[in-house]
Amino acid sequence: MGKRTLVRRRGRGGKQFRAIIVGKISPSKYPNFKFPEKHSGSVVDIVHERGRDAPLAKVRFDNKTVSYVPATDGIAVGNSIQIGYDIPAASNNILALESIPDGTLICNMEKNIGDGGKLVKASGSSALVFSHSPQGVTVKLPSGKFITLSPNCKAMVGVVAGAGRKEKPFLRAGNRAKYMKAKGKLYPTVRGIAQAAVYHPHGGGRHQHIGHPSSVGRSTPPGAKVGNIAPRKTGRARLKDRR
Repeated sequence: MGKRTLVRRRGRGGKQFRAIIVGKISPSKYPNFKFPEKHSGSVVDIVHERGRDAPLAKVRFDNKTVSYVPATDGIAVGNSIQIGYDIPAASNNILALESIPDGTLICNMEKNIGDGGKLVKASGSSALVFSHSPQGVTVKLPSGKFITLSPNCKAMVGVVAGAGRKEKPFLRAGNRAKYMKAKGKLYPTVRGIAQAAVYHPHGGGRHQHIGHPSSVGRSTPPGAKVGNIAPRKTGRARLKDRR
C-alpha cells in the first residue's frame, strides 16, 4: 500500500512538523491601549526571535508597558515611538489608518480593530495607503491585492527591516536545516518523481517523469491531491497571454 504522501502526513501535526518553542520571545503586536489615548515610548533594544525573519523592536512606553513590534527600516535604540490619534504620520509612529495620508508606506496593519497587527509583518515588506472613502481605507498589499479596512485600524508607518534577506545563500545544509526546523517545516524533502510508485502518485517508471499532467482538481481525493492543485493556467506564458 505504501505510505501517505507528505502533505497528508503534515496534516496530522506530528512532532516533526511543529515549530519549536525554544528561542521564542513574545508575540509581536501593539499594546492594548484605550484609543484615542496618546502614549509615547522608546526603543530599548533590537532583538531577533528564532523562526522570525524580521527583527523585533522592544518598546517601553510611558506607562511602563513593554511591547514587541516588528522593527522598521532605520530604527535604532533610543528612537521614540508614538501611538494614538492626532500624531504626525512620521516613521515608526503607530496611528489609525484614517490619519495616514495617501501614498504612505505602512506595515504591521490591523485586520480587525484591536488585534494588535496581523498584516504585512515579513522582512522588507510594506503596504501602501491607496485611498480614503466612506467605506473605509483602501490599502495595496505587497502582493498587489487591494483591501478595504476600517479607518480605526492601526498601522505602523515605515517598511519592515530585513530587506534582502533572501539574497544571501545558506551555503551549508546544516544552516538550512536549522532554519526550517525553527519554522516547523520538514527538511529535507524528497521529490515525488524520485519515489516509488507505491509512495507517491508521481513515482515509478523507468525515468524520473510524472507520466501524466500534474494538474489536479480541487475535489481530488486525498492521496492523489498532489502537484498543481486547481491551477488557473500552467506552462509557459505565451505572447497572447501577456496582452
